[in-house]
Amino acid sequence: MILKGNAIVGQSGGPTSAINATLSGVIRGCHKSEEISKLYGMENGIEGFLNEDIIDLSYLFGDEDKLALLELTPSSALGSCRRKLPPLENKNEIYDKIFTLFKKYDIRYFFYIGGNDSMDTVLKLSKYANSIDYDIRIMGVPKTIDNDLVLTDHTPGFGSAAKFIATTIKEIACDCSVYKIKAVTIVEMMGRDAGWLTAAAALPKYYDGLGADLIYLPEFFFEDDKFISSVNEQLKTHPNVVVAVSEGIRYENGTYVGEGKQSGATDAFGHKYLAGTAKYLEMLVREKIGCKVRSVELNLPQRCSAHIASATDIDESVAIGKSAVEFALDGKSGKMPIFVRQSGEYSVKIECADVNEIANKVKFVPKGFINEEGNNVTKECIEYITPLIIGEKTKKYENGMPVHLCLK
Repeated sequence: MILKGNAIVGQSGGPTSAINATLSGVIRGCHKSEEISKLYGMENGIEGFLNEDIIDLSYLFGDEDKLALLELTPSSALGSCRRKLPPLENKNEIYDKIFTLFKKYDIRYFFYIGGNDSMDTVLKLSKYANSIDYDIRIMGVPKTIDNDLVLTDHTPGFGSAAKFIATTIKEIACDCSVYKIKAVTIVEMMGRDAGWLTAAAALPKYYDGLGADLIYLPEFFFEDDKFISSVNEQLKTHPNVVVAVSEGIRYENGTYVGEGKQSGATDAFGHKYLAGTAKYLEMLVREKIGCKVRSVELNLPQRCSAHIASATDIDESVAIGKSAVEFALDGKSGKMPIFVRQSGEYSVKIECADVNEIANKVKFVPKGFINEEGNNVTKECIEYITPLIIGEKTKKYENGMPVHLCLK
């Protein structure tokens, strides 16, 4: 059915190096449409929309230079938020306000670029729209460096973050290799529940022989004694050991390894802010082994290092943004486009999935991707990640610095 009106797009949750490429894809898709008259952007996601902090993005329609620059600009150009909408059964006035604003601006297409928590917002808005019989197409558009959205083969943003991690681990390993004294370097990556990012640390060792010697993911229960034993075994073969750990590794009782170093604070969705895992392990190695040891927390660069973005990731991110618009124009709502990996040489097909089957669920690293000892990943894991980091984009520089696009 043909539905004419305006569209609005927002970005939510943690930024990535590719989230603006997806935004560019949405803009490109809306520009091609005869049904969409104007495209608005929410500043700081649904939270900004509630305050009517919106900008007209239609001026970017057809401006190839600006769209190309947007695709290589890190972080969320529209800003972000972590606003959790209340349960629908509460009949909260927030929903009335959101749909009053939809009517005010004649919003008939809603695109929300985000991860697990953002899909929760898409799900609730879709259900509310159905309950009041308001004709609107609501689409979730995937992004997250954590790669933990279910149903899709992988998520936009993961490939670039994985490329940064693999490259950084290789460079750290090169730096550590210059000395002959025994030393352990522990590198901490993001990943609360799923260890996809940390798994990428395996790539340089597999292909070049120099990288992380040990890798620990949240999917496998951690044991201090086994960890120390594994480090000692590695030190017997070479003096400089590099260890990659997910921030979310935990013991069998559910306690996070670095919990003693954490603040205990949580975000709007109840997730604990994690940090300090590598620092705890640094102290453990110092106490149990006594060699030189240091810890490194990669932190924000994992999600904002656009200078080393994967071309595959950027291209796919644009494509999935365009596909979200195409699905909406075709009558889909309460859905999210997903990547389906094809057999043979790497390629993906973009299909559509029900957001009800995606929101508030987590895709874990499968057991077959982790070795029996729980301290590294398998060849199957390497082969899964490798195609996602392939290729580089030509970036524009001025005065030696990369040029980015500012929307606000």
